[in-house]
Amino acid sequence: MRRRVLVLALTANFSAVTLAGGFPSLCLAEGSIRSSASQARNAAATSAIADLQKTFAEGEAALKRGELDAAEAAFRKVLAADPSSGAAYANLGVIAMRRKDWDRALSLLQRAQKLEPKMAGVRLDIGLVNYRRGDYAGAIAPLASVVRDQPDSQQARYLLGLCNVFTERYADAVAALEPLWTQQSGDFMYLYVLGIAAHNADRKDLDEKALSRLLEIGGDKPEFHLILGKAYLNREEPEKALPELQRAAAANPNLPFMHFSLGLAHLRLDRLEEAEAEFRKDLAVEPDLPDTYEQLAQLYQRAGNNEDAERFFHEALKRNPKMPSSLFGLAKIYMRQEKYREALAAIDSTLRLAPDNQSVHFVRGQVLARLERSEEAQAEFVIAKKMVNADLSKRRQSLSDQRIPNPELAQPPQ
Repeated sequence: MRRRVLVLALTANFSAVTLAGGFPSLCLAEGSIRSSASQARNAAATSAIADLQKTFAEGEAALKRGELDAAEAAFRKVLAADPSSGAAYANLGVIAMRRKDWDRALSLLQRAQKLEPKMAGVRLDIGLVNYRRGDYAGAIAPLASVVRDQPDSQQARYLLGLCNVFTERYADAVAALEPLWTQQSGDFMYLYVLGIAAHNADRKDLDEKALSRLLEIGGDKPEFHLILGKAYLNREEPEKALPELQRAAAANPNLPFMHFSLGLAHLRLDRLEEAEAEFRKDLAVEPDLPDTYEQLAQLYQRAGNNEDAERFFHEALKRNPKMPSSLFGLAKIYMRQEKYREALAAIDSTLRLAPDNQSVHFVRGQVLARLERSEEAQAEFVIAKKMVNADLSKRRQSLSDQRIPNPELAQPPQ
C-alpha cells in the first residue's frame, strides 16, 4: 500500500541527507588512521595502516553507492584490526539506519560515542535514531548537545524543536525553532510547527507572526490550505479551519492526513456523523495511523458506544502501545464494566506514560477503591487533589479528547 506522508523540512530525504553529509561520521577515516599511524613503530605497521586506510576508504565509497553489504564488510575488517575505531562503529551505525534497524543502529552509535565523545555527527545520528523510534524525550539530549556545539546546525535545531513540541516543552521548542526564521520562514511546515510551539508557550507575538507569514507565502496551493487549516485547529478556531481544509480537499482529496484533519474539524464543531465519516475515509487510505483509531474510539466512547470504543482503542494500541489516551479510555471502559483488575492494568500503563496527570491519579484511586485497597486509593486521591490545588495546566489536568493530534509531524523522513 502506498504510504502517504507530509514531507518535513530539513528532514525530508533520509537517503539524500546521508549522502550529503548529514552523518558526518562518514568522513572520519583520516583522523582515525592518523591516530593509528602515530602509534606505528616500524615499516610493517605503516604498511598495515595504509591497508587499513584503503579498506576504510573502500567502505566509504561502497556506502555512498548504497552497497551496504560491501560497506559493512569493509568497516568490520577495520574493526577487526582496530577495535577502538569510533569512525568504523559510526559508519556501521549509519548502515543500520539505512536498513531501518533502529535498535542495532542505536547500539552501534552509542559505542562510537563512547570512543569519540566529541563527534557531533554521532550525537546527531543518535538523535535521529531516537526520533525515528518515536523516543522524542530520548532524542532531546543528544540533539541539544549538537545545537550547543554547532548552533548553525539547521537539521539538529529543527529536530530538537519537533521533539520538544511532541513532549510539550513548548518554550524550549520556541528557543530551538525561532533562530531558524531567516532560513526557514518560506517553508509551510516550519511555520506550522513554530506556530504550535508559540501558541502553547503563550508567545502570542510569535504565533501571530508565524500565521501572518503563512498567509503571506501561501498562495492557493492545496498543501497551504491544509497547513493553514491545521494551524487554525491548533489555535482552537475550528470554524476557520473547516473551510480551509475543504478547499484543500477540493483541490487534492488525496493529500496526506486530509480526511483526518477534516474529521478533527468536524469533531471540534460537534458534527459527530461528519467526523466519523472523515475518520473512516482516512482509515481506508491510511490503515496504520493509530491516531485515527484513537479519535474514532473517543468519538464512540463519547456517544456511549463502549463496544466499538474498546475495539478501536485496542486497534490504536496495536499500532502504538504508548498512547496514554487510549490506555486511559480503556481503563474507564473497564471501570464501567466492573472489570477492575483489567482497569488497574490499563491505568497503571497510563500512569507510566503520564505520571503528572491529575485525572489518571484520580481514576486510579477509584479503581483501587473498588478493589478494596483503601490506603492506596486514598494516596492517589491525595496526589490528584494536590495537582488540582497546584493549578497545573489544563493540558496536564486531563487526557481530553479535545487535544489536537498532529501525527503528520511524527512521520519519519523519507
